[in-house]
Amino acid sequence: MRALAPNLPPCPSALAPMQDVTDHAFMRLISQKGAPDFFMTEYFRVYAGSRPEAHILECIERNETGRPIIAQLLGHDIENLVATIRALETRPIAGIDLNLGCPAPKVYRKNVGGGLLSDLGRIKEILTALRENYTGHLSIKTRVGFENADDFERLLDIVEASGIDMFTLHARSVRALYRGAVDYEKIARAATRLTNIRVVANGDITSAAKAAWVRAHTNCTGVMIGRSALRNPWIFRQIRELSEGSRVFEPTLADVHAYVHEIWEQLSNARHPESVRLGRVKKFLNFVGQSIDAHGNFLKAMRTTKNARELFDVCEAHLGGANAPLPFATEPFAGVIARPNCE
Repeated sequence: MRALAPNLPPCPSALAPMQDVTDHAFMRLISQKGAPDFFMTEYFRVYAGSRPEAHILECIERNETGRPIIAQLLGHDIENLVATIRALETRPIAGIDLNLGCPAPKVYRKNVGGGLLSDLGRIKEILTALRENYTGHLSIKTRVGFENADDFERLLDIVEASGIDMFTLHARSVRALYRGAVDYEKIARAATRLTNIRVVANGDITSAAKAAWVRAHTNCTGVMIGRSALRNPWIFRQIRELSEGSRVFEPTLADVHAYVHEIWEQLSNARHPESVRLGRVKKFLNFVGQSIDAHGNFLKAMRTTKNARELFDVCEAHLGGANAPLPFATEPFAGVIARPNCE
């Protein structure tokens, strides 16, 4: 089994790729709070005549995180996938990942992402070709199936024979989107079957304690976290501290207050109109608000704001200012729902 990076710990954590979210600025901000062990880019769209998108390449070329970055691809045409790998392997990447799990209908209807799980024979052909044409670290991020998990064992057969190095599993079907319970037993099954492949668990890993439980329960070799890292950017630091037996950092609402300002300053483009910046920030705050109050009052007030002044007035009222000592909840409050689905 190839090493992902020379000094990667035996049970790594990773930031999940989230389209239009995990860009260069967000990777930089997360690394300031306690970086994961590796990052994965948003997917490069691969089709006839496509070229790697410049804004995603920026993550790779201007990597300031001190952590390796894997380039993720979305496509189904082998010739074009190989051509894209050739264009990327000259860049400072830690490996290539193939997206086989994106549940967005506009994606899977094109027979890419999660759509490929309806054609396991095609997945086998693609993985065989990619392994033959790329000697570096090769992985896939997928789900248990398209409609359901009926063909999961067959998927594992294909993965086991493919020669890939890492298998990240979001243990829901594509059709399930982000609804219902994650089937961690499927991750445990993958870890049992794929003894020569890193198995990384993904889906509803909401805290350092949950990550520890998932690792112990499934025997996976790592965890990948998406939406919960938007809500709690300290989660990778907390995972590391818990695994080392160190004191685990407990953010307060004052820390969240500072994080909101960082989102505004670092993650929204100052050249864009205020309304565009406001929409960008609200995308993040939809998740942050899940741990601010049990009744969702912050979320309700935040969602109705029409400009930056109103938004920051809401933050002052609910977060208590820069010196607020109140704790930020470790887990999302039950029933406080974030609207966007982006992992």
